[in-house]
Amino acid sequence: MEEIRINKYLSDIGFCSRRQADKLIDEGNVTVNGIPCVMGQKVTGEEDIRVSGKPVKSTRQEGTFTLIAFNKPVGIVCTSEKREKDNIIDFINYPTRIYPIGRLDKNSEGLILLTDNGDIVNRMMRSGNMHEKEYLVSVNHDITDEFLEKMRSGVAILDTVTRPCIVTKLSKRKFKIILTQGLNRQIRRMCEALDYRVTYLKRVRVINIELGDLKSGEYRDVVGKEREELLRIISNSSNTTVIRD
Repeated sequence: MEEIRINKYLSDIGFCSRRQADKLIDEGNVTVNGIPCVMGQKVTGEEDIRVSGKPVKSTRQEGTFTLIAFNKPVGIVCTSEKREKDNIIDFINYPTRIYPIGRLDKNSEGLILLTDNGDIVNRMMRSGNMHEKEYLVSVNHDITDEFLEKMRSGVAILDTVTRPCIVTKLSKRKFKIILTQGLNRQIRRMCEALDYRVTYLKRVRVINIELGDLKSGEYRDVVGKEREELLRIISNSSNTTVIRD
């Protein structure tokens, strides 16, 4: 049987994302035939593969996967780490194992997708694939033309300059921004670098998936034409393991 890297295997069977698998391996929590595995180790799936001593099993049938859209409230943390009392997984309480695609910081709200398919996580989140995410943002000062131009052209944060992006003024202190990258707390840091403070931040779209009228704290299955269109858009995207940029 063909061998694949164990992080991809754990992702393919819906156990966790590749990034989460790498963390489990690094912490020594993954064993293959009773021996702690090493990063990059290959398996066929016929081995006795365990995480924290428990055998891993596929959570989905071949060719199927779960994908849900969730309207995250402020205060919920986008992690599957059970030690975080406000983690998104416990809040949703979905009947099968899923994990978030990317993140939305604790003080922000809005659309985040969750799945059991590690391949689409990487296709959607890898920065080089240039997929769009759209946000509504309010700030504590009146928005100037200078502010808009600097936000659009790139702001120096985190030892880099942000990519050019689309920024549209909606009112005196509210704007819409469309990003193709996901630096840590990017919008808040961009605004802070220009002496503005974000007072409200809501994500309303990821690629073609829109938040719409989904109520805060609720989720819906992504199905039908919406799902088909997403898969079409990401079909030619790189699926190598995401590196946070």
